[in-house]
Amino acid sequence: MRNPPALPQRLSDVSLIVPIGTVLWLAGAVVFYVAHLTAHRPLDIWFTTCAAGAVLGAIGYGVFRWQRSAARRGSRTAQEGLR
Repeated sequence: MRNPPALPQRLSDVSLIVPIGTVLWLAGAVVFYVAHLTAHRPLDIWFTTCAAGAVLGAIGYGVFRWQRSAARRGSRTAQEGLR
């Protein structure tokens, strides 16, 4: 059985993909919030999902940066391969 080909570097670079995804979730939340203001309806699950995606993306990116700096420092508890 053959292994699948590796992803291109631009698609597997976490330090690029996660912030882009987080900004897209945030943009979705803004769009749904503006739609909420113009339609005078209560916020729905779409806004909540986008807001949660943006918050979780920001937290995840913070954890990634924290682990990456620990790996660069040479900390014993850091994940490997993040340099």
